[in-house]
This record gives sequence, C-alpha cells and structure tokens, in this order.
Amino acid sequence: FFFQASNPGQFENDSDALWQRGHVPETIVYHGRVGINTDAPDEALVVCGNAKVMGRVMHPSDSRAKQNIREVDTNEQLRRITQMRLVEYDYKPEFASVMGIKNT
Repeated sequence: FFFQASNPGQFENDSDALWQRGHVPETIVYHGRVGINTDAPDEALVVCGNAKVMGRVMHPSDSRAKQNIREVDTNEQLRRITQMRLVEYDYKPEFASVMGIKNT
C-alpha cells in the first residue's frame, strides 16, 4: 500500500504520525477525525465534495448484512407512519457555510 500526505511537512517525525498500518493487509488506521476538502471535520470522516466509489459500499442497512427478512403488515406500518412527527427546517448559517450549503 502507499500513502502520501498532502502537506509535505505533516509527517516530519514518527511521533507525530497518527496514521498506522492496519492489522488487516492493505489497510491504514487513523485515530481521530479525517477531513477531505475541509480542515474542520466534525465527524469521523467528512468529505466536502463528490466521492467516487469503485466497489461496494456496505452499510448496516444493507440487505447483505441481514437475515430473517420478512414481510410486515402494511396497514399497521401505515398507521405507525401517520403517527410520526414531520418537520421542515433551515440549516443554521454557521453550519451551512462550513458545509458549503447555499440553499439553507
């Protein structure tokens, strides 16, 4: 595997390097938040821009991660949906500006 920092001075000595080889082959580990096109990530990974995936994206909601999938009573589920609280909202200006959202 190959990894290069975009900031040439970022890894000047080994004690500053937070990136580590993973236990699984061809992996790297970083303990902290990672930002792509942002210097203020507020989650484990923040991508400000488009992301291109050349493979599969697995998510806990992915059917490949589930078993015992079965149909439910549609009428009961519709009744439950009508009890949901629906809202409209505007993003806070400080959040919108950091995330590049123009239409809040």
